[in-house]
Amino acid sequence: MSSGYLSVLRVPGAAAFFFTAAAGRVGIAMTGLGLLWLLHARTGSYGTAGLATAAFAVAEAVLGPQLARLVDRFGQARVLPFSVAVHGLAIAGVLWSPSPAAIAFAGCAGAAVPQLGALSAVRWARLLRPADLPTAFSLESLANATAFFLGPVLATALGAAGHAPLASALAAALVVGGGAALAAQRRTAPPPARPGSLRPRFLRLALLNLAVGLYFGTMGVSVSAFATEHGVPGAAAPIVAAGSVAGLVSGWVYGLRRHRAPARLQVVAVAAYLAATALLLPLAASAFWLGVAVVVTEAAIPPTLVLLNVLTERAADPAVLTRALTWNNSSSAAGSALAAYLAGHTADALGASAAFALAPVAALALLALAAALPSG
Repeated sequence: MSSGYLSVLRVPGAAAFFFTAAAGRVGIAMTGLGLLWLLHARTGSYGTAGLATAAFAVAEAVLGPQLARLVDRFGQARVLPFSVAVHGLAIAGVLWSPSPAAIAFAGCAGAAVPQLGALSAVRWARLLRPADLPTAFSLESLANATAFFLGPVLATALGAAGHAPLASALAAALVVGGGAALAAQRRTAPPPARPGSLRPRFLRLALLNLAVGLYFGTMGVSVSAFATEHGVPGAAAPIVAAGSVAGLVSGWVYGLRRHRAPARLQVVAVAAYLAATALLLPLAASAFWLGVAVVVTEAAIPPTLVLLNVLTERAADPAVLTRALTWNNSSSAAGSALAAYLAGHTADALGASAAFALAPVAALALLALAAALPSG
């Protein structure tokens, strides 16, 4: 680990809350797929399983910012114990209820799941100087990418081995344990704040996160469609894995050094790079060349997410920072869901290459929004 990363982790209390939240995020990353495997094993229906997963995701995206509002108002130490208790009980309800009730419990679990990434980020913002925040947010990006790499692998491995209930139980244990441990670390938590509102500038950042989500949703569907269309369905997993590794390396390298250029200009530069490289995706003629294109484009994503968090920290009042960071996640999730729908229909009607054409469109939208951000 570089001296830059070590220096921020050596801040008193930082390593404890960072690794606690990172472990909990693995559980969050497992939950959706865990529910899918669990309900499919119980009912034999992907439709029912998909409803439970969708209920969890929609409730998390819609109600997550409202939970974050409570965290800003009353503090992490007071809200997190209640949140993780409801989440744990809701997952227990999924495990022990028939399918109609299990879908409702899945929605309750999504509504109460704590946004551990946002809760960790606001602690960094409280402890560090502005110049050190990109390094800390790069760590957060690495933790998030690692969680969403390991979590689905764990959930899929347990589900495929016939242990779907264990996958959901393990996910809940990580979320509840991580959230409870974070709540106990009061010294690094921001104090409760008076109610505040998000500034208009933040809404532009939410749109930027929506554009990033459009890219995510396009890639998730299009890679699988391409592999199936070319008769190599097994190639989808290695392509996705290669892209994830490229993102991890890119995020690590970005956080190694301080960047003199303003964050706004960096976002413009990274968005321009993404828009240019995303044009390679619909032109890929084979799984190998698609893998190369995915690796090249995915390298832009971690720096983009780090920079958007930096800009959010500057644009949002500290009294509403948890809510602002959570809205970033919800905006990205909404964009991802919309793009997955559009890419799926495009792949069915016109083929995978046409679906991939949505990726540069999303990147161009990101570039246009980034260029329109005011300086300062």
